[in-house]
Amino acid sequence: MTFNFETTMTQHVLRPISAALLIFGGVTVRAQTLPPIHNLGDVESKSKELLGAVSSVRALPGGRVLVNDNSGRKVVLFDASLAQFTVIADTTSATANAYSSRAGGLIAYKGDSSLFVDPTSLSMLVLDGQGKVARVMAVPRSQDAGALVGGGGGSPGFDAQGRLVYRASPQFNMPKRSADGAFQLPEFPDSAPVVRIDLATRKLDTVAFLKIPKTKMSMSQDANGRMNMTSYVNPMPITDDWAVMADGSVAVLRVQDYHVDWMRPDGKMQSTPKVPFAWRHLDDSTKVAFIDSSKTAMEKLREQLNAKSAANPNMPLMMGPPDGGGSAGGMVAMRFEMKAGGDGPPTRAPAGGAPNAATIAVPPLTFVAPSELPDYAPPFAAGAARGDLDGNLWVRTSNVVNGGSVYDVINGKGELIDRVAVPSGRVIAGFGPRGVVYMGVREATGGVRLEQARRRTGLASMD
Repeated sequence: MTFNFETTMTQHVLRPISAALLIFGGVTVRAQTLPPIHNLGDVESKSKELLGAVSSVRALPGGRVLVNDNSGRKVVLFDASLAQFTVIADTTSATANAYSSRAGGLIAYKGDSSLFVDPTSLSMLVLDGQGKVARVMAVPRSQDAGALVGGGGGSPGFDAQGRLVYRASPQFNMPKRSADGAFQLPEFPDSAPVVRIDLATRKLDTVAFLKIPKTKMSMSQDANGRMNMTSYVNPMPITDDWAVMADGSVAVLRVQDYHVDWMRPDGKMQSTPKVPFAWRHLDDSTKVAFIDSSKTAMEKLREQLNAKSAANPNMPLMMGPPDGGGSAGGMVAMRFEMKAGGDGPPTRAPAGGAPNAATIAVPPLTFVAPSELPDYAPPFAAGAARGDLDGNLWVRTSNVVNGGSVYDVINGKGELIDRVAVPSGRVIAGFGPRGVVYMGVREATGGVRLEQARRRTGLASMD
């Protein structure tokens, strides 16, 4: 008997796709007065060095900046002009602090220091303000090492009491057999916890639970007795988000009515009023058009992934988002074909060759029915929220202006104080003091540059 297991993980790669597609169709509902949309300030400096991605940024005194390049598998320290740089960690022998083959995480730590999380070795390098390794710590919980990398699950940080805050993985059981030998589908969760842990005592508690998309799967059996499990792609998932603020507060962003629940430094939870937003009602025809557009976009990505996979059989089955920066996520679509009695884990088919007894391939994607999409387009997707160094919460919304994303800027009182449009092809990856914004932009010739701009206020509206 052969068992086929097909799964798709598309949440991260759909962020830029959804932002681009949500601008068509639907009826805009303006229930509250919205502040005008302003352009982000002009680019003040950009790096000469090309990176694979600008996954996250850590601003240091004097304008210096640490950049985590998950795609290029390195951490780079730039000077204030972004012209000079030093490689802090990579996968070669150029530095003594190797970056593993897996994506790593960069987290602001005490004072000017930072943590670089290596989930492969289950360790955290403590980097001082000069980017040098001061010491090495073990990750607080081995099962959550991957959650400390950031990306679609949010950016880990430290609260006012010095506890590490991150979104832990939701718990579910993998497929198993029932008493009569039949395979049973797992029960997938619809929430995930944001937790905080004291690195000294390892005491863990839960800050809040986030609504996450519940995976939809089906199981069937073909004429040869093979069991097939298929995961359905929802290109418009409904999910909460979160971020750690400059004062150590934890902001929990609720998608259902777009408001913020705050875990304040004194330990009290506070909810602030709904954030004004131009909600878009989606009728049946708009939902169908959105599904069709998503299929086209994602099938193109799937074909690109298959072509790269055939050319390089050792390449990880992951493709980064087309925006080129600001995200550690990607799309993974796999089918496991395991014959009874097969030895070893599933492997990739050789380039240009036929699949072996256990193959991981990238199959066509199966989407949910248009009727399963929400009646109102969600204001944001997973990984959309970031706290700046001036006490504001930035939310990458589903709105687009001139091809670029629009960010809502929310102050510590939960008030929408600005809407900022970033240039096309950019995603905010981090912040510096006094309104400084760092972005990654992909060059036409390949590679990503780090750009620095600054939020401007008091300008003419783009509306």
